[in-house]
Amino acid sequence: MDIKISVMNLSDFNNIKDILITEFDDFWNSETLKEELLNSNSKYIVAKLENEIVGFAGIKIIFDEADIMNIVTKKTYRNKGIASLLLENLISLSNNSGIKSINLEVNEVNLSALHLYKKFGFKKLGIRKNYYKNKNAIIMRKLVRNGR
Repeated sequence: MDIKISVMNLSDFNNIKDILITEFDDFWNSETLKEELLNSNSKYIVAKLENEIVGFAGIKIIFDEADIMNIVTKKTYRNKGIASLLLENLISLSNNSGIKSINLEVNEVNLSALHLYKKFGFKKLGIRKNYYKNKNAIIMRKLVRNGR
């Protein structure tokens, strides 16, 4: 698969806003994603196969730390390495932005996401009780070695 990663823009958002919940996930509504995309502290990237958006991911930067807000792959394209590619690009983006650490919360039952983050060197810091509708969130962090 020839996946291209680029900065997500409003045109990309408009292409997925009506299928966000059905084709991706129901974690956020389109207005929340749009607010994130327009936030000057947030950086979003999109994965495209030809002209089809097959995934996106974003971070919010606060001083020298980044919080991963989401990494989402279109349901029909899961388990094809797209989330890994997105995460790799978020780490690179953070590294180039002088970020010292990347933080995230992940649902304790999302084993594929937990595996992905561990594969990229994220370490468990703690737990947020009942963060996801009666499910705990695992707090994870990765130190970015080349942060400036």
